[in-house]
Amino acid sequence: MHFNSETSSNGVIERNFNLDEITGVLWSPTSATGGSPLVLAGHTGGMHKKAPGLVASALHSVTAYGFTVAAIDAPGHGDRPRNLQDHRWAEAIHQARAAGEPIAPIVIDYNMSLAERAVPEWQATLDALQALPEIDAEAPIGYGGVSLGVVTGLMLTAVESRIVAVSFGGVFVWDDEEFERASGVALFDAFASKEKTLHAYSGKHYPVPEYERDSSARFFARHLGRADSSSAE
Repeated sequence: MHFNSETSSNGVIERNFNLDEITGVLWSPTSATGGSPLVLAGHTGGMHKKAPGLVASALHSVTAYGFTVAAIDAPGHGDRPRNLQDHRWAEAIHQARAAGEPIAPIVIDYNMSLAERAVPEWQATLDALQALPEIDAEAPIGYGGVSLGVVTGLMLTAVESRIVAVSFGGVFVWDDEEFERASGVALFDAFASKEKTLHAYSGKHYPVPEYERDSSARFFARHLGRADSSSAE
């Protein structure tokens, strides 16, 4: 893992890194002394590791709870070039939207392909993060993702025992115009976690209310602990 830039502001250190072809960013408290819970953040499709909502949630988690947060660009997103098939899927989504046709069937195939490629990249990133002297290899790990980040997280947590708590979607959009409600409820029912909570918001796909940002952070604080102390939602 090679860090290529570092900035510090309002109690948060932000470092951009490269790991082979993976591009990522790590946010940590300026006062971190080791043992801080680590949260992995998966961005939505079409966005990147520094999408505004992801950054806002990461900074909140660092400043309010003392977490360390890492995000990487999914294949073909952010600082990473798309391959030919990714271009075809993206164009198909644009065409379907322009024609007023459903995009869900295209998005499902596209996200599955991206997630399959992203899972080993997240595992390699986690290996590299745990090897850093400032990150305790025994610190608890959580994963939070939205949209594409949910698909990636489902695949990742199924094979990665180091992740002990997950937050998928942040909030369930009850009146989503692009994806049917029944599928989301069925997914929640399928989780085998002993403790799981569904946060539902009576609204459409965008935007998600600002106050929901703290729901996932509080969930991780319950299950991972805070930096000064030491499941699925």
